Amino acid sequence: MGCAPSIHVSQSGVIYCRDSDESNSPHQTTTLSQGTATTLHGLFIKTDAADAIPSVLAYQSRQAGAPGTRRERRELGSGGSSSSAGTASSAPTTCRVRTHYCCSSAEAETQTSYTSVKQVSTAEVRIGPMRLTQDPIQVLLIFAKEDSQSDGFWWACDRAGYRCNIARTPESALECFLDKHHEIIVIDHRQDQHFDAEAVCRSIRATNPSEHTVILAVVSHMLSFILFLFQRFMENSSITACYNELIQIEHGEVRSQFKLRACNSIFTALDHCHEAIEITSDDHVIQIHKIHRDSGDKSQTESHSFRYKNRRKESIDVKSITSRSSDAPSLQNRRYPSMARIHSMTIEAPITKVINIINAAQENSPVTVAEALDRVLEILRTTELYSPQLGTKDEDPHTSDLVGGLMTVNVKYVHSHLSLPITINDVPPCIAQLLDNEESWDFNIFELEAVTHKRPLVYLGLKVFARFGVCEFLNCSEATLRAWLQVIEANYHSSNSYHNSTHAADVLHATAFFLGKERVKGSLDHLDEVAALIAATVHDVDHPGRTNSFLCNAGSELAVLYNDTAVLESHHTALAFQLTAKDNKCNIFKNIDRTHYRTLRQAIIDMVLATEMTKHFEHVNKFVNSINKPMAAEESSDCECNPIGKNFPENQILIKRMMIKCADVANPCRPLEMCIEWAGRISEEYFAQTDEEKRQGLPVVMPVFDRNTCSIPKSQISFIDYFITDMFDAWDAFAHLPALMQHLADNYKHWKMLDELKCKSLRLPSDS
Repeated sequence: MGCAPSIHVSQSGVIYCRDSDESNSPHQTTTLSQGTATTLHGLFIKTDAADAIPSVLAYQSRQAGAPGTRRERRELGSGGSSSSAGTASSAPTTCRVRTHYCCSSAEAETQTSYTSVKQVSTAEVRIGPMRLTQDPIQVLLIFAKEDSQSDGFWWACDRAGYRCNIARTPESALECFLDKHHEIIVIDHRQDQHFDAEAVCRSIRATNPSEHTVILAVVSHMLSFILFLFQRFMENSSITACYNELIQIEHGEVRSQFKLRACNSIFTALDHCHEAIEITSDDHVIQIHKIHRDSGDKSQTESHSFRYKNRRKESIDVKSITSRSSDAPSLQNRRYPSMARIHSMTIEAPITKVINIINAAQENSPVTVAEALDRVLEILRTTELYSPQLGTKDEDPHTSDLVGGLMTVNVKYVHSHLSLPITINDVPPCIAQLLDNEESWDFNIFELEAVTHKRPLVYLGLKVFARFGVCEFLNCSEATLRAWLQVIEANYHSSNSYHNSTHAADVLHATAFFLGKERVKGSLDHLDEVAALIAATVHDVDHPGRTNSFLCNAGSELAVLYNDTAVLESHHTALAFQLTAKDNKCNIFKNIDRTHYRTLRQAIIDMVLATEMTKHFEHVNKFVNSINKPMAAEESSDCECNPIGKNFPENQILIKRMMIKCADVANPCRPLEMCIEWAGRISEEYFAQTDEEKRQGLPVVMPVFDRNTCSIPKSQISFIDYFITDMFDAWDAFAHLPALMQHLADNYKHWKMLDELKCKSLRLPSDS
């Protein structure tokens, strides 16, 4: 009899087959490209998994029940004897074993198969530079009766080189699992008259070793329900189908769990070691240097200081920690449901991990708790996690319209002709006198607007940028900075009642005021300060006086360009950098190195995009959770360490975002007269938008801003309640701004009084 054809996986992952009788004939070789699946001599191979299969894998196709082959079984939990060849056996042993008796014609084939099995049974797994040896996989089959399906998995384990046990009862299955700690368990879920498969799964899952075990349920073709406790395998007694399923599990979940245990063992060994440890790269560069003192001293490292309790005196055997019978603490003291192999993913988003934890908690929870967790999962699976849900439009139409107009992205924009930059030689005395008070929160930006003929940004910018050493940081001349400020201000639309250069100057003033606060100053670097001032200056450049919603509804060129997403904010940043780079005379970035420029540019873009209102609540909630709450916890514990971790880039980003957001909408926190003026200007801009929407037949995104019916006090009250109060409470808790909060309270009382008196204007008629 000729030898059977063999299947080989090359180092590159290409699968090919050849007849052993003609192995020296190249033309007899058939090569299969990756990404395909095919049947070769009865053997089904999924070549898209070729990369994960060790290159040494080379096995020969054979039939499990080939003539001349006899098998002898001893089964766990079975009182009788069973043997396909009539060989008697007894039941006391705890595992099922099979012995091959091969005739001479099949002896060579069987021996070759065993040789290849030995090569793959002990696999080498690499985690970075570490090389780990994985013991043979152990599989537990839980079948009440022997049939073709149990035989299929039995012989698949034999082919793959796995150690296999079989149990007939739930009790014997649990006993065997606690003794062996199998990586894979296959449960017969086709019929429930012998045992409850889900109950068996729960009893196994309740044990500590099961967190690294994959449980596979064999289900009938008649069943199509979803299994939450284990993976599903549709009934198929083909040895090839069973083999491929086991191989996929080994190189997926089992391999990932092995890596987790290995990493855990490394950390456990480091934790308990009393010797000097140096972890180096291939170039012998020290990565971690850890020295343990005497048992009473602290453990010290170069970058961190740890304190250990209950330090063991005896040595630690790393191999024993890695083994399946180890009692070492796991990296994950929990288990995840085996749904569609999703837990084999090595890269998971934080929200995915949260959902997995909740799913696991549901398994053994009471019905009421499980139902509550279902509602939690429904909320977590939505995309708007930070945006509160509003009531009906009838409850608060002002708030609904504000949110719709400012947060929803659902005049034909015409670029205005830019006026020529003005020439500045010296600051006139009247302007200089006003700027002497620019560090005060009560600085009157409208007076500066008047004396500068609606060009306050250049003059205030020169004063503020000089105070913060912007020219020194950028290594540019004052003339270059002046030219840049002129170009930026010229691209603001003076025809806008609100979004003009006076608003930009107001935001710049607020940003500079916040940067002067002790806690803010101590949390940001000089680069952050420069980025914040530049971002405040350009944050609304070339604003058309219409909202993002209007531009999207009108199908403007900007909305098309930016895909209806953060349209204006994206345009402001893009245009600012275009204007800066267009002329060398106003390029304030021309003398800084590429690294600083990229960092500065990214910070500016991030801050300007943060002013877009669709992510308002996300930014505020992240600031509260990452800055306010840790700071409050540190203060309550009287700890002298830095409560916000000012050197953490993530926290610096949150602080800068919150700072420019507060500066952008600080109008309600200004002195009353300025607050009233700003309220009138923004209302007029919204009135003009509503008028144009009606003229063009566009959707009216803020119907309450109809100049004939609008109540400005109501709109201000809604804006303060919905957007301002929580944000400034959080910012005040960090930056300590008592004067602003007092102005906010006073202004709110003003608007409430007008509303109670049914007055829709900015002031009482008697005050006009």
